[in-house]
Amino acid sequence: MPRHCLTLDLKNDETAISEYKRYHVKIWPEVKKSLFDAGIVEMEIYLAATRLFMIMDVNDHFSLSAKAAADAVNARVQEWERLMEQFQQELPQSKPGQKWVVMEKVFDLASQ
Repeated sequence: MPRHCLTLDLKNDETAISEYKRYHVKIWPEVKKSLFDAGIVEMEIYLAATRLFMIMDVNDHFSLSAKAAADAVNARVQEWERLMEQFQQELPQSKPGQKWVVMEKVFDLASQ
């Protein structure tokens, strides 16, 4: 099963970080449906200080660009994204308008 790992920073504000975490206790049903509809089988997000790390296990038909295109026309997902933007901070290497940055895999114990 393919896996994608992405990273993003939150603003360095304890109240904002707590609020971000609160929203993720139970995401909106429409957002959850959009994830499954795109082919995301499992998703986890981890936090260290302000750095977020997302792991997505996806089916063989998943495409990051197709997910982005579907999100762009989904009003409820766009509402969620606007809400999350108040907590998020782009990484220095982000392209304009890019939030989550795809991470490069540099080690795999199973392949050793």
